[in-house]
Amino acid sequence: MAQRRRRSSISRMEDLPPVSPPHDIAVMTDLVSQLLKALGESPRRNGLLKTPERVAKALLFMTKGYHEDIERLLNGALFPIEYDEMVIVKDIDFFSMCEHHMLPFFGKCHVGYLPNKKVVGLSKIPRVVDAFARRLQVQERLTTQIAETLKRKLDAHGVAVVMEARHLCMMMRGVEKQNTLAVTSSMLGAFRTQDQTRNEFLKLIRRNAVGEA
Repeated sequence: MAQRRRRSSISRMEDLPPVSPPHDIAVMTDLVSQLLKALGESPRRNGLLKTPERVAKALLFMTKGYHEDIERLLNGALFPIEYDEMVIVKDIDFFSMCEHHMLPFFGKCHVGYLPNKKVVGLSKIPRVVDAFARRLQVQERLTTQIAETLKRKLDAHGVAVVMEARHLCMMMRGVEKQNTLAVTSSMLGAFRTQDQTRNEFLKLIRRNAVGEA
């Protein structure tokens, strides 16, 4: 029951209409100026004159996933095909921001799915990853959102997502462990119920890239 409630809440988040980006970033710029003052700095100092506006623009860019429309993103990119073997897109670079400290976490995302009479354009999978990564996130929810969205939109027999990330909130502060890697996974459909399918996916994402020894 708890798992169904969790998945339902994730689906509702994904199905919400995209938020319209602000046309005026003056409010954010002013807030950054106030933050600099609270830190003991002067926004009028030469090196900081443009910083509040730059930070505001950077934050908008790093959270632009809130404005992405998943339906539009995948529209026209689903193709009917009689292909039932595993499709994998691995080593997708992603950058996100921890919602607890608003510090970046980043790494690689590996996605696999078993088609059900249709496939999606390969470039769309990294775009879906970015759409959810460019929000305030926790890695566990990010992993599940990507997997459940692709499972639902593709009606796939199964979807697997593995994410490996380094978190600056652990590296720069707190425990200050610079070499710690967080790994999360979401296995749906055949990847959850069939050991052979899941193991094949995990083996393939660990294999060296094309051309490497």
